[in-house]
Amino acid sequence: MKFGIFYEHQLPRPWEPGAELKLFQDALTQVEFADKLGIDMVWEVEHHFLEEYSHSSAPEVFLAACSQRTRNIRLGHGIVQTAPAYNHPARIAERLATLDLVSNGRVEFGSGESSSRAELRGFRIEPEQKREMWREGLALAIRCMTEEPFTGAKGKYVELPPRNVVPKPVQKPHPPLWVACSRRDTILLAAREGIGALTFAFIDPEEAQGWVQDYERVLAQECVPIGRAVNPQVACVTPMMIHHDEREAIARGLEGANFFGYSLAHFYVFGKHVPGQTDVWKEFKEKRAEMGYSPEVAIAAQQERLGAKIAANGGEGLRGAVGTPKQLREYLRRYEDAGVDQIIFVMQAGRNRHEHIMESLELFAREVMPEFKERDEKLVAAKQKRLAKVVEAALARRVEDVPPLPEGYTITPMFRKVMEKQIGTEAIEKFQKAQAAGTMSSVMEMAGQVGRRRKQ
Repeated sequence: MKFGIFYEHQLPRPWEPGAELKLFQDALTQVEFADKLGIDMVWEVEHHFLEEYSHSSAPEVFLAACSQRTRNIRLGHGIVQTAPAYNHPARIAERLATLDLVSNGRVEFGSGESSSRAELRGFRIEPEQKREMWREGLALAIRCMTEEPFTGAKGKYVELPPRNVVPKPVQKPHPPLWVACSRRDTILLAAREGIGALTFAFIDPEEAQGWVQDYERVLAQECVPIGRAVNPQVACVTPMMIHHDEREAIARGLEGANFFGYSLAHFYVFGKHVPGQTDVWKEFKEKRAEMGYSPEVAIAAQQERLGAKIAANGGEGLRGAVGTPKQLREYLRRYEDAGVDQIIFVMQAGRNRHEHIMESLELFAREVMPEFKERDEKLVAAKQKRLAKVVEAALARRVEDVPPLPEGYTITPMFRKVMEKQIGTEAIEKFQKAQAAGTMSSVMEMAGQVGRRRKQ
């Protein structure tokens, strides 16, 4: 089982001068340190207009910066919003390929559709169309990355004529594909499309086991890959903060973890938001106890066996991997036993402090991660062997349904089109020969012809 760290770039109010600068610079330092410690992945989300919850609107820029400060850690777009109203498919392909090149082939391509009204309506996307738009944008982005040339498409939401989209990614046929999943039905969707499932539901290991089993069942029976390769992996997200003293771990990590859950629900479930005015952090502080988000509740409910959530006062607060090294090892073994391929830690959340994140990364790498690293290669090899025929059968079901390049298709410069109308093709070709030979008199003659035609 592999491990990743996850960034929304949360920034609760009030915002002091330079707060965003510090937020991003601290995150870059954390990623650089995680790379040196042997953490496998960094995931960066794309969100728009979700102030306090996520200031991560340009993940490709942040990940490019990470690529130049690291050597081994893989760079996960977790996720790119692929509806064409957010991002044109050709631009997605160009940015991903460029990031893959500057990072020497370390990109993971996570996609998603978002269900936040602030984002959907901000880009004039109708909620009932978002799934269809996600898939169309993703399929075209994959084609743009893999076809030479891209032979064109006339979709429901975007039309793109034949072009050779450059550059192409280092990884062939394309970077590994993932999709954000928050419910069981999207897990099954991921399996049908042959895409890795990034689960953001904060589920216990025992529940994750059922999701993994469902994913592999559908993968075997129904998968027709949207890409040219299958990525049969399931990743789970969990809060993390580690200390030898459980109470100290809770004091350092639970408030941030629960602000993550509260602010997520604010934009996606129950919140009423006035742009630039609503103070989500203030609301969280006022309401967290009644919703089970109070750190004091977690301290009172100290437990040997960690769970994803803590039930209290009729609500549920997040817990996850917040505890001692011993607690984390037991908790993470349960995910490993469930067949989960990767655990992604939410550490930068709420007002969690940079120095505590750095200390937790170091302690985790020293006292928890080594045993999982020792088993990982063998477990990965066993899974690849077990699913080899499943993946082969899925790829065999895939049909390349793309149009051929139109016969005689050319891209003509605007200047030539105008000149052909004004003086004819023969004169244009004469001009080309004169230009190649450097015969200025012929060039001047053509210019004169154009002038005479305009006067007529």
